[in-house]
Amino acid sequence: MSEENNIPSNAPVFQIQRMYLKDLSLEQPNAPQILLEQTQPQVDINLALSAEPVAEGVFEVCVTGTVTTKVGERTLFLIEAKQAGIFEIRNVPQEQVEGILGIVCPQMIYPYLRAIVSDVCTRAGFPPVLLTEVNFQAMFEAQQAQREAAASPTLN
Repeated sequence: MSEENNIPSNAPVFQIQRMYLKDLSLEQPNAPQILLEQTQPQVDINLALSAEPVAEGVFEVCVTGTVTTKVGERTLFLIEAKQAGIFEIRNVPQEQVEGILGIVCPQMIYPYLRAIVSDVCTRAGFPPVLLTEVNFQAMFEAQQAQREAAASPTLN
């Protein structure tokens, strides 16, 4: 046991070390001509998750949001933002670590990503794009089911 706080040395640990903006880009490849058009743009939003070990019991989790806005076939603007966090996870069973990295950490990071995307849109002179809420647990469970389906042999 640790003398300082009476927490056993093998107690489960989960804590945020740091949140940060890892990457951000804004492109307006058809400006300024496309800015004069009055057509309603189509907005396409994609999310991606990644989790990488950084050190023993320390992981970097990234949530990447890509917003592509087009008028017809031409891009009005494209934003890609990668919000990341460094998390310490120790003395937790491996099957629970996967859930923490795939559900809990992205849930903590995502509000920062939403704010950044909205702010960049506004600063670029466009109405804010508000990313919808995401059910990371449902995403994680769907990915698990896909992995299990891919791993199981199919009968013909």
